[in-house]
Amino acid sequence: MSEGQHNSLAAHASLGAGDSLWQACVDQLAQELPEQQFNTWIKPLVAQVSEDFSRVTLFVANRFKLDWVRAQYSSRISSMLEKIYGQSVQLELAITPREASAKSYSSPSSPVPSAAAEPAELQEDAGPGTFKNRLNTALTFDSLVEGTANRMARAAAMHVSGTPGQLYNPLFIYGGVGLGKTHLMHAVGNKLLSDRPAAKVLYIHAEQFVSDVVKAYQRKTFDEFKDKYHSLDLLLIDDVQFFANKDRTQEEFFNAFEALLAKKSHIVMTSDTYPKGLADIHERLISRFDSGLTVALEPPELEMRVAILINKSRSEGTEMPEEVAFFVAKNVRSNVRELEGALRKILAYSRFNQKEISIQLAREALRDLLSIQNRQIGVENIQKTVADYYKIKVADMYSKKRPASIARPRQIAMYLAKELTQKSLPEIGELFGGRDHTTVLHAVRKISAERQNVTELNQQLHVLEQTLKG
Repeated sequence: MSEGQHNSLAAHASLGAGDSLWQACVDQLAQELPEQQFNTWIKPLVAQVSEDFSRVTLFVANRFKLDWVRAQYSSRISSMLEKIYGQSVQLELAITPREASAKSYSSPSSPVPSAAAEPAELQEDAGPGTFKNRLNTALTFDSLVEGTANRMARAAAMHVSGTPGQLYNPLFIYGGVGLGKTHLMHAVGNKLLSDRPAAKVLYIHAEQFVSDVVKAYQRKTFDEFKDKYHSLDLLLIDDVQFFANKDRTQEEFFNAFEALLAKKSHIVMTSDTYPKGLADIHERLISRFDSGLTVALEPPELEMRVAILINKSRSEGTEMPEEVAFFVAKNVRSNVRELEGALRKILAYSRFNQKEISIQLAREALRDLLSIQNRQIGVENIQKTVADYYKIKVADMYSKKRPASIARPRQIAMYLAKELTQKSLPEIGELFGGRDHTTVLHAVRKISAERQNVTELNQQLHVLEQTLKG
């Protein structure tokens, strides 16, 4: 550990520097782990850090969770703490004492926090026989930044939350990873419950539905299974592509689907692709998915990315200068989750090094991400990837040929070059056989407009973007 880092930590010792050390570790884990894993296993952990930072004790709610965190995450957490601190850190795991009630991050003699079983945002009704809706109360329409990329999906979701069981049933939301599908679903559930507190709402991941079907068969408890799923007022089910090749699960979901629609309950689903693009799903289920309204979520445009960064940093108690937000937004283009991950990295870097947020600090905090992007995505790489995808020659990207079979992929490559690189329109035109910048602008506008309305093109672009981003 450098002398500067050590002095920084020492200066913060009385102001929760232990909190800073653990928070920096949590911020890093949030970027590396899938969201569901992070929220389930890492977010509920409460840390107690010794005054000299040599020992970190993590308190877990019960023995099962303690064993799981130790087996799956302890080595990663330990190495990350040492990397952040710069010296050896001893990691300990303990079950939260029931009688303790206050949080502690710095002194080993301070009281230990009370049970941290689940993330505080999860709504779970207490008491025997009560219903657990699994909603995250932080994910609302108010906390979702609106833009061109999500306007139609957001409007449809708001309509459903206000008048469930009527239009847009089912509502099928699709798009790539980290674009806000899950946020929209939770927002629907939270809005409905604020209007109708007695409504029976359930948010669930498709994998959990699969697990419930398996348990019902093993334990012969299908009456309980049907009571749970067929009696809902609103079912929110994430990532239905996980039903692929699971015939019994698809059968039971079809039955639940029919039962809910018959009683005018509403169903909202998400997927990584549009209904007809789902593989290994029964045709009759796909026809049900496609029978309501299908809407896409796109990667956020520049202005929306800037707004997300400024709003999110403000909610974290920090003001991000607009020029920094523009710098980050221009370099992190793929999805909201990566954008928020970049923000967490900048905030942690700023806190830990006691530096004001600036473009230079953002460049330092994101240097790994920026170097990867610069290395992986160039115009030549885009041209080759698009040419391979549409089965044309790379040379056709520069040629003056104009048949649709060549002109169309060329326009798509120009659009992706504008979206995924820092090149200007004239620079892109030069790399496409010396074309004028107005030709590039026409291609970008044309493909961007069609993406909003042509499902097949939108899906092709998602595939190409994911391929280019590795």
